[in-house]
Amino acid sequence: MAEYIWVINKESLIIKPAPKNSPLFLRMIVLMFAMVFGVYICSICLKQISVETMTKLENIKVVGRPPHETKLSDIPLMHYPMPETFSRRANISSIVQTLDKVYNLDWYSSASKNECSAATGFKWMLNQGLMDHHEEIVEYFNRRGVSAIFLFRRNLLRRMVSVIANSYDRYAKLLNGTHKAHVHSAKEADTLSKYKPIINCTKLITDLKEMELTAAKAIEYFNSTRHIVVYYEDIVKNLTVLKDVEEFLRLPKKRLKSHQVKIHNGPLADHIRNWDDVKTTLTGTPYEDFLHADY
Repeated sequence: MAEYIWVINKESLIIKPAPKNSPLFLRMIVLMFAMVFGVYICSICLKQISVETMTKLENIKVVGRPPHETKLSDIPLMHYPMPETFSRRANISSIVQTLDKVYNLDWYSSASKNECSAATGFKWMLNQGLMDHHEEIVEYFNRRGVSAIFLFRRNLLRRMVSVIANSYDRYAKLLNGTHKAHVHSAKEADTLSKYKPIINCTKLITDLKEMELTAAKAIEYFNSTRHIVVYYEDIVKNLTVLKDVEEFLRLPKKRLKSHQVKIHNGPLADHIRNWDDVKTTLTGTPYEDFLHADY
């Protein structure tokens, strides 16, 4: 019966007749074969692991996180990610997908899941699907531990003026062809405030009641969530309200300051073109105080 020696490398496979009557030589050949084959297999595995690792690393974007053992009070909170606008007007599936994208930021960016390394949040208007899918969103908020801050205005007539003026500027673009919902200079505020909307007095009472009802429903719908209600007028007149918000969010106390400049200053009579009609419509109604309230 003939015996053969197998020698394997990357280029060729050579088969030679084995010398007879040389058991020591045969053992050495088998040992060399095992060593060469093992090195070859290891090199292939290492290349595959290296390529796979590099592919995963290229797809990961890490958000800077504080070192371990860092207390919340020691974090300067000065590094913020670039804001991004998400569409939340579609069905509940796309809403949940957007929420997952936001609230999974910390999970994707932290190597250790023993502590939170990021805080995320966004502004969500009530007419952007929030009220239409409130049951599913409440369940999501409670499951993910989301804290909600409801910001309302007490003077709904002023809110109406702001909404109409902002809607007008979306198309008029009074600031050098650019639309701005918020401004950071008195000059820009003065330019935008020159537009005086005409209020539809026929629907005024109905519209005010609808705004009241929407706010009440929002609080009712999200009553089971962790939330706080804040009013715009209270923030403007009393800066300590922001301390309550910081405490609610369990954040270290900071001196907060906004660079935004109020657009519609002074009495509402200066900002409504048909002021006399509005005044007549609201006088003697539960909304008469809106005519005089200022801050």
